[in-house]
Amino acid sequence: MKKLVALLLSVMMCFGCVSALADTYVSWYTYGDVYLSSVRSEMEADFAKLNLTINGSDANGNQQVQSDFISTALMNNDCEAIVVNLVESGAISTAQTIMNQIQAAGIPTVWFNRPVSTNNEEAANLFLNNPASAFVGTNFEDAGVMQGELIGQYLVEHYNDIDLNGDGKISYIMFKGDEANQEAIARTALAVEYANKALVAAGKPEIEFYDASNANKYLVDPNGSWSNVFSSEQMQTVLSMYNEGNGNMVELIICNNDNMAEGAISALEAAGYNTGAEGATTIPVFGVDATDVAKDLINNGYMVGTIKQDNVGMADAVATITANLIAGKENKFEGLNENYVIVDNWFVQIPYAVYTGE
Repeated sequence: MKKLVALLLSVMMCFGCVSALADTYVSWYTYGDVYLSSVRSEMEADFAKLNLTINGSDANGNQQVQSDFISTALMNNDCEAIVVNLVESGAISTAQTIMNQIQAAGIPTVWFNRPVSTNNEEAANLFLNNPASAFVGTNFEDAGVMQGELIGQYLVEHYNDIDLNGDGKISYIMFKGDEANQEAIARTALAVEYANKALVAAGKPEIEFYDASNANKYLVDPNGSWSNVFSSEQMQTVLSMYNEGNGNMVELIICNNDNMAEGAISALEAAGYNTGAEGATTIPVFGVDATDVAKDLINNGYMVGTIKQDNVGMADAVATITANLIAGKENKFEGLNENYVIVDNWFVQIPYAVYTGE
């Protein structure tokens, strides 16, 4: 009898205030994104630990598909929470329409990773007007700042080796993941700005975009998919015109994410660079996310560094807050890791970290 009572108590403690197998409908911007795939794996495990089931959907970069999925989910009696990874990042009107539907249905909701607005005040109002909601993400400007500082430090320490053309300047290429995404915009601008700050402080010239005719000073994935296919193809085209033989070699590769860094490296390898072979020239490549592939590339000398976007922390925060909201807890942030930063009772920021190898 004592064993039976102990078992029942254990089960009750495990379930807590969350109903058994509570259903959460999760809409993903795309299953094709490498970083988000890692978040998805972690999130599925975290939800299972909390006795929550996930009904996931791949919007495949289509906002209408995502909106339709959420509308249908809200009509299901088993829907106890909605989790949104917004397709149209920064589109406050789209986010507001979806939030209004969710709020009207009386369902709690957690949004994550992709900003809902280009304006922080607009985003705050969206969530503060619905107490049963939260956003989990990052202070996205930090990634660009940290990447720029990492690049600047590396350039100062290795300047002469990197300056393959011997012209006293570093020629760079910037791969931008999405024209409209706030994280991509910040990373593109701030990485260059902070790299230049370090160079100027050391008495070195600022880096120069390899193509003086390109007013944007970046190459952007037209599909907004942060793709390694895009960066690989573009890198091949660039190397056909900008190379050591022509005396104008691109000497630095900056990427908004690791997937594009991987693509750039594959093109460099095909041209005889970044091969890991003794005596081979390595063009410094930098990314963001710290994916498993990128960490392997860094650890084996094909890539210099990346800024870790914590997939484990992102998933943990989303799962914890969702469980708290379903349980109706007064503090929706109860149990969160103390390293996460909670801003104004709506925004949970997962810190970035520098990764340059183990």
